[in-house]
Amino acid sequence: MKSTSALALLTAGLTSACAMFSGPGSVSSRPFGVQRDGLPVTAYTLSRGVLEVVVTDHGATLVALSAPDRFGQEADVVFGFDDVSGYESDRNQYFGCTTGRVCNRIKAGRFTLDGYDYALAVNNGPNHLHGGAQRSLDKVRWHAQMTRVDGAPAVVFSYRSPDGEEGYPGNLDVKVTYSLPADDELRIDYEATTDRRTPVNLTNHAYWNLAGQGSKSILDHELRIDADRYTPTDATLIPTGALAPVADTPLDFRAATPIGLHIEKLTGTPALGYDHNYVLRDEGHLRPVATLYHPTSGRELTIATTEPGLQFYSGNFLHGQKGKAGATYAHRSGLCLETQHFPDSVNQPSFPSTILAPGASWRSTTSLHFAVR
Repeated sequence: MKSTSALALLTAGLTSACAMFSGPGSVSSRPFGVQRDGLPVTAYTLSRGVLEVVVTDHGATLVALSAPDRFGQEADVVFGFDDVSGYESDRNQYFGCTTGRVCNRIKAGRFTLDGYDYALAVNNGPNHLHGGAQRSLDKVRWHAQMTRVDGAPAVVFSYRSPDGEEGYPGNLDVKVTYSLPADDELRIDYEATTDRRTPVNLTNHAYWNLAGQGSKSILDHELRIDADRYTPTDATLIPTGALAPVADTPLDFRAATPIGLHIEKLTGTPALGYDHNYVLRDEGHLRPVATLYHPTSGRELTIATTEPGLQFYSGNFLHGQKGKAGATYAHRSGLCLETQHFPDSVNQPSFPSTILAPGASWRSTTSLHFAVR
């Protein structure tokens, strides 16, 4: 039998825990399988208002997001898998993960910094993609903490990427916080510090279908992007360094436009559809930059970010792989809207810099607001 003092301490601890998680919404955890390396993986569910969000410590990944349509019917609008084995399989195309150390492409997997030449994995044709091949941020298990941020239910993921991991210089300490600050908003906050100058460019790689994951197409969605320019690329999707106008091109989404309206004009290009970085207006602070709308369900997603760029990818390489609950992810049945610095910035002096120095803190915020109309 526990002593009176031990019971008092236990009661005080439980009271403290309840206080920490008191407030609107909730956060809970459950097992999510075991990685190939034998490490157990956990899924965390955040709930508040109309949203239920599932994230996991494998890759600091967004697994699921359920939101109602105009009739109040819930649907999961994010691609993913039922447990960690799917994320470690060849069916996974970066579904929902935290992507880095440097998201998107680096030309030839090479860059020079402070007089040193660095060679990275070449894992996308002749180029480096999304942080590498073996130990990029989407493939490792992060430390997780359930908490509250300004009263909102949250999960904080943290990871130390050691010096030399995937060829990058410096020990990089990364933190990604998923929180529900409002009944209809998911917020993702990123922070990184280093002990040696190194490139950093983090994003979330969620695939969206506002009709529900497993629905057959995103071509009926309407998209608006607050960008007058984009970064043209070569045949391997590396930016040329130019900034070109979207006016009078299939890339013009300054007004809400059905995604399928002009996409076939891009099918014969190296991008095979939409896979373009947009130069967002009014950078440097958190502001709305894109709106995605599905007319049939009435679901609407508005994205705000502090980042200067947004990669719009129309799921051109999806090929019918199986996902959550047996759903099929067909060609162009999901799309990505990745907030970011520009691709290959480390090799493009005219682009906004991605170099993080010791003593500085790299921060980025993306907010996802859901509505119906």
